[in-house]
Amino acid sequence: MERRQFLKFVGLVGTSAIATLGTQGWVAKSFATSPSPKRLIVIFLRGGIDGLNVVVPYAEPEYYAARPVIAIPKPGTEKGVLDLDGFFGIHPALSPLMPLWKQGNLAFIHAVGSPISNRSHFEAQDQLETGTPNSQKTPDGWMNRLLGVLPGHTPVEAVSVGTVIPRILSGSQSVANITLNSNSTRELPIDGEQVKAAFDQLYASNDALSLAYREGRSAREQLLKELDAEMEAANQGAPLPKGFAGEARQLASLLVRDPSIQLAFMALGGWDTHINQGAATGVLANRLNPLAEGLAVLVERLGEVYRDTTVVVMSEFGRTVHENGNGGTDHGYGNVMWLLGGAVQGGKVYGKWPGLAKSELFEQRDLKVTTDFREVIAQILLSNFKLNSEQLLRVFPNFTPSQTLKS
Repeated sequence: MERRQFLKFVGLVGTSAIATLGTQGWVAKSFATSPSPKRLIVIFLRGGIDGLNVVVPYAEPEYYAARPVIAIPKPGTEKGVLDLDGFFGIHPALSPLMPLWKQGNLAFIHAVGSPISNRSHFEAQDQLETGTPNSQKTPDGWMNRLLGVLPGHTPVEAVSVGTVIPRILSGSQSVANITLNSNSTRELPIDGEQVKAAFDQLYASNDALSLAYREGRSAREQLLKELDAEMEAANQGAPLPKGFAGEARQLASLLVRDPSIQLAFMALGGWDTHINQGAATGVLANRLNPLAEGLAVLVERLGEVYRDTTVVVMSEFGRTVHENGNGGTDHGYGNVMWLLGGAVQGGKVYGKWPGLAKSELFEQRDLKVTTDFREVIAQILLSNFKLNSEQLLRVFPNFTPSQTLKS
């Protein structure tokens, strides 16, 4: 496949900006005149999604030979793959995303993942969240380190959707976490007046832990006020959609209302499909469709903010090329990343495709990893957030982009 430009870099000058990139960058189109802050949303699919049934290499015979039960039929057939480029197509349950593909702001990178293979969910997730796959002792996550190099520090500069701070956002920088949808304004134990007073007294000093506590409380109170306002305005009083679509809509509303939020993280579970995975219908399809609907809602609600937002969808690893005896797939290696955003040079499937011939598989069973996941994220940070080489090394220690993506 021919090399094509994926991301256009504008205004990267000086040696500190990694001058070798020039105009060969591949992450995003850059809007140099846009005064709006740049946003990055990471959606982590925990459990190891089957990338081969998400972005399907339907033109490769080995795909159908390896998956007699769970393969998605070819385009043009009943419940068939939705064609992307004559070689790849997406699962029919992802049909809500096709308009974004046609508009050119949705792209996929195939055969991507950690350079270190690990089929343990926890360890593989840790590699992607710390951004240091060669080290198991990294104390913080790459999104938290990114906060440390971005200009301006407010309590709501980064938002984690959920009840706990995930590994990817853990570290020395303050992060706000909040639940959304039906639980968004539900009081937590710490919101009780007696508990709140006790914690306020406990953390009343000026040490780092006390300051972090007070920043976190301030962030939660601010976000709850904004969510209350959104609940009143949405759909003229009608309830928000359930599930991910509802959470995505609320997250987008926060980003629209509060320009100080630059980073956001959400995690969705249920992608560990060892049994009865299904093909065009079934367990995987039933999870992909609300995911696609939620992403479409996120884009729609972001409105003009979408122009300056990049959404990354990733998972810890892919699944085995061959289906197992239970109509599912087991833990694998290479996977697919999704990119959405107004600055994404979309409408393409990127990456060096290794093929599914047995001789090309990792350990004769898995899709190879030909693109380091950090390569994808690094180009977003260089292009959209204008990080220089020293800042990028603080986010991803001991890593330098190699510019190897092809389409």
